[in-house]
Amino acid sequence: MIEMNIESVRVSLVNSQRVVLLKEKTGERYLPIWTGVAEADAIAVRLQEVDLPRPSTHDLLSSLIDALGAKVESVVIHELKNDTFYARIIMTSNGKRLEVDSRPSDAMA
Repeated sequence: MIEMNIESVRVSLVNSQRVVLLKEKTGERYLPIWTGVAEADAIAVRLQEVDLPRPSTHDLLSSLIDALGAKVESVVIHELKNDTFYARIIMTSNGKRLEVDSRPSDAMA
């Protein structure tokens, strides 16, 4: 498994689509993941540590995870099928490992 960090959220100059750019933690390789505007904005807000007046859906999910005593350990992008990435959110709760299916953009947000 290759550990990566979110490098940035960018807008394509060709078609105005959003792309989340992941960078290898200990290397120079990048992985672009195309995503929707709402998902890209949610990730950008989190990266820029912007406080919104009302919680977003992703904030709600994070609050629920905290309230249930769980902790997100990682997001694993585990498959590329028909040009679509698939991910899992890896969490622990009461000493138990949980894996939840997710779109990569939602998991990163």
